[in-house]
Amino acid sequence: MSGVARRVRRVALVVLTGAALAGLLTVTAAAAAPLAAPDRAVAADRTDVYIKDVAADLGYQPHTLSPLWASPDIKVCPTAIECAVSQNPIVGQTNYVFVKLRNPGPYGSGTSTGVLRVYRTTPGGGAVWPTHWTQIGAVNVTAYAGVTTVTIPWTGVPGPGHFCLIARWVSPTDPMTFEGPDISTNTRNNNNIAWRNVDSVQLTAGSGQTTVRPFAIGNSLTVPSRNDLVFEAAEPLQAIGGRVVVDLGQDLFERWRAGGAVGTGVRAVGRTQIEIVEPTKASLGNLLLNPGERVEFKLLFSAEAASEKEIAFNVIQFGPDTAGAKRTDLGGVQYLISADKR
Repeated sequence: MSGVARRVRRVALVVLTGAALAGLLTVTAAAAAPLAAPDRAVAADRTDVYIKDVAADLGYQPHTLSPLWASPDIKVCPTAIECAVSQNPIVGQTNYVFVKLRNPGPYGSGTSTGVLRVYRTTPGGGAVWPTHWTQIGAVNVTAYAGVTTVTIPWTGVPGPGHFCLIARWVSPTDPMTFEGPDISTNTRNNNNIAWRNVDSVQLTAGSGQTTVRPFAIGNSLTVPSRNDLVFEAAEPLQAIGGRVVVDLGQDLFERWRAGGAVGTGVRAVGRTQIEIVEPTKASLGNLLLNPGERVEFKLLFSAEAASEKEIAFNVIQFGPDTAGAKRTDLGGVQYLISADKR
């Protein structure tokens, strides 16, 4: 073979290899992160709008800040006038979701245009994106330098009125870096996604009544997974004579027993119920979930004494995710518990 022929062949191989690699990358990216058409667009002039995951969040992605699911930039209010503190939505009425868009973040600059979308699901962890999420509303926004507060009406709030929320900023000049089935991974890797799962629990001290809240755990994998529930309080709930009982329901309770009834700081108090007895930290472990499954159970709160302050009580699901982590925070809820006199 002549020298000229060899050079032509090498050039052809390089071109073919580059084209094949480009095709492989395109297919891989499409499989890992299926996005709507507006999300795929990438402009030459990169802008960067971000929503805080925690108060200390400066927009860097990914990050290791926590809790990932208590964004201070998402707030629910009963009127179109922004309230000082986020509230539980009122069932059957029009409520309003306020989201703060911060411009610029660390990866771009300039005025940005896009769509802000807000979604809801049952409070808890393991909610698969987008399967378990329902859109509340969307609005076209121009985000100038500084903080832009966007208001989205939430009509016909369904009962029981307790939800997990995510906000997604979708812009052709501020694309997502990755979106897969795990909301926790998506939120940590995209500064234009934020997650809020905070619920107020107002108890009547000494009434003997319980306040019920839903909680769900899920498995985003295509194979069965083992998961843990962790219960954490900033200070002992006994300060307000507080009591928390987890009602797993018959099926999930039987799965817990079949997995060895693994737990710390808990005790079984009924055919399907488990009481949290450790003041500040307890857990339930080895809960088997089927592929793509999301199971709902109940938390029962009560108090015997009144309190002048709120106590933060976190319930968190830990388990494997599609990114390969064997045990990571798959989502949780922060319950702000207070108790008044009868």
